[in-house]
Amino acid sequence: MLSIQQMQYILTLSEEQQFQKASEKCFVTQPTLSMQIKKAEDMLGQFVFDRNTNPISLTAFGKKLLPIIREILNENEKIKWLSEKQSGSFSEEIKVGIIPTVSSYLIPKMFGIWKNALENVTLSIEEMKSEEILEAFDKKELDVAIMAGPHYDPKLRTIPLFSEEILVYCPSSNTPTIQLEDLHQLHPWLLSKGNCLRTQMIHFCQLNASNQPDEWNYQGGNLELLIEMVNKNGGYTLIPENYSLQNGKEHLKHVKSAAGIPGREIIALYPSRTIKQEKTEQLIREVQLAYLQQREVTSINVLNWR
Repeated sequence: MLSIQQMQYILTLSEEQQFQKASEKCFVTQPTLSMQIKKAEDMLGQFVFDRNTNPISLTAFGKKLLPIIREILNENEKIKWLSEKQSGSFSEEIKVGIIPTVSSYLIPKMFGIWKNALENVTLSIEEMKSEEILEAFDKKELDVAIMAGPHYDPKLRTIPLFSEEILVYCPSSNTPTIQLEDLHQLHPWLLSKGNCLRTQMIHFCQLNASNQPDEWNYQGGNLELLIEMVNKNGGYTLIPENYSLQNGKEHLKHVKSAAGIPGREIIALYPSRTIKQEKTEQLIREVQLAYLQQREVTSINVLNWR
């Protein structure tokens, strides 16, 4: 039977893909890590890692073993959680992943609310792109995420938080609304690849992603910088209605389209099986209360982020 320590070593090496980095992360020497993994493989009668690849990779057996190891380590954490809670020394940590185009307005609004509402909880919040969030759930590195929907995964619970209209920032237009066809004559300023709002913009504005010029490829999801590019160079960009625009609110336009009002649904995801369900759901409820729906959801044409 593998020890908890050996399983942790296997998990860490699978993530780092180098013995030196994995040993540093586990706070042991490289020979110690190598010896323990070799003992684990001898016990299993199978190689877990292919040492002939660079970087080190999992064997076919290792790929099947890893989800089981993650599940066992997760169950072990539940035992530790129960023990600490019973002894009164318990302080729960909730790891939150959130996409940049939501965190820019949601975190300043929600941080103080969460801090007052969630007792004995430490929040660890990280900006992540949508695909990074889903990968983090696979590795059991997140407790809850806030991102654009839709998304379905039988291993995750999906909770709608709110929907929001997507507006066009376009100073060259003098009307409060703009026709979708008019945007085809203007230069689109996009977020970098991996940001879901970029993909939604490509879908709705009927842009050809493969033909987009690389004259501006901002890495990081900073909407304020795109707004500045529009101000100085013309064109347009898309802005979620809840984004806190400091200047130029008069340049935000509603889009007229036969497809309806462009928008996105913001959802929360968390594991179906979690010991942190009570506090996680409380965190989610606070967001729902803070962003009570201002319109009928049916009036929004939810854009796909993939």
